[in-house]
Amino acid sequence: MNECPKLAACPFFNDRMKGMDGMASLFKKHYCTDDFERCARWKVSRAGLGVPADLFPNQTERAAQLLEGK
Repeated sequence: MNECPKLAACPFFNDRMKGMDGMASLFKKHYCTDDFERCARWKVSRAGLGVPADLFPNQTERAAQLLEGK
C-alpha cells in the first residue's frame, strides 16, 4: 500500500469537493490509499503549483496541461 502523505489536508479525500459521486470511493481506493503518485492532484502539488479546487485524481490529462503551462 502506498498511501498519500497529503490525505489529512486533501479536499478530495475528505469529501470537500463539489461534484463528488459514487466513483469517489473507487478513486480514493485507487489513488489515495494505493498509488498516490498517479494522482493528478499530487502531480500538480508536487510541481509546486496551486491545485485547482475542482481537479479530480483521475484528471491526469488536465494535470499535464497545467504542468506544461507552469
